[in-house]
Amino acid sequence: MNELSLVSQAAFQPGNTADIADALMSASGMRIEIDRRRGRAAGINPAGRFETLERVAVDDGWQMLEDMPPFKTEVQVEKPRTVITRNDSPDIPFDRSINPYRGCEHGCIYCFARPTHSYMGLSAGLDFEAKLFAKPDAPRLLERELSKPGYRVKPIAIGTNTDPYQPIEREWRIMRQILEILDKANHPVVIVTKSALILRDVDILKSMAERGLVKVGISVTTLDRKLARSMEPRASTPTKRLEAIKALSEAGIPVAVMMAPVIPALNDHEIERILDSGKAAGASEASYVLLRLPLEVSPLFRDWLLQNYPDRYRHVMSLVRSMRDGKDYDAEFGKRMKGAGPYAWQISRRFEMATKRLGLMRRSLHLREDLFVSPNSDGVQLSLL
Repeated sequence: MNELSLVSQAAFQPGNTADIADALMSASGMRIEIDRRRGRAAGINPAGRFETLERVAVDDGWQMLEDMPPFKTEVQVEKPRTVITRNDSPDIPFDRSINPYRGCEHGCIYCFARPTHSYMGLSAGLDFEAKLFAKPDAPRLLERELSKPGYRVKPIAIGTNTDPYQPIEREWRIMRQILEILDKANHPVVIVTKSALILRDVDILKSMAERGLVKVGISVTTLDRKLARSMEPRASTPTKRLEAIKALSEAGIPVAVMMAPVIPALNDHEIERILDSGKAAGASEASYVLLRLPLEVSPLFRDWLLQNYPDRYRHVMSLVRSMRDGKDYDAEFGKRMKGAGPYAWQISRRFEMATKRLGLMRRSLHLREDLFVSPNSDGVQLSLL
């Protein structure tokens, strides 16, 4: 089946043809056969933005493409010098974070972290989902950094870039070891995930919650299993995420239900239902983030949209651009997370009204910072006085 046959006649409206043609041209020659990418969200694997050459698979009539192996998850070890990443963004409520992994097997097509794979000479497409990097030294590095004499305590956010509980965590257990270090040091932590695997560590989280040191955000983007399977193929199902909220809440661990991202004309009609379900499961806080399409994410998302929801392509992208000053993305502080304009205001107002009706707070829980005890790990020179 050729690419054009996947785009419905409804998509080709006056004034829209050039946009769709641009999206199709961006995928031309890069389409990966479905049998090679089964269980993945991205349909293309374009070269990173820093690469000088583009390599594409072309069928020259010898049927050689049929012999190419499927994309399987590969994990390499990354050895960073430090593990705590600092930021000064006014849009987020934390100034430090930890990423146990680079790349994410969940494969969420909308993931704003995809462009980071370009720094490794890899694609933000299928490479981001299949060629992963683990940081097994992260717990040791964390202990060393927390032991430095000048260290000042603030909550550490984990899962803000790639998910710390993605499938490979079952084998590598890096997140588990990081939590053990934070627990020992009485260090506050905020965790964001869309994986029910977090329940494996409920023993540590429960202990930390009793001391006011942890809160968890579970991202529920849709209650539609079909949409979730297509949009975030290897993440836990929506039902499993709600069950995780319930289990964490019953264990006394503060939980927020997060709708990230809100995608106009695709999942924004579910705002109230998701908040209702999160509240019923035991969530005490709620938040949302508008769809973000920086750099390589834009062509990847547009290609996915054409392949899966061609009849909605024009409407979705028109609404996205109406909230991004006519562009696919606007990185301006104060706008990048929530957008601007009438439609963005409507989403914000709906969210505000729903959270008020349900009694859901918005980032109101403050974690304790006064219990911290320096690990004083080996290799750190202690003060002589």
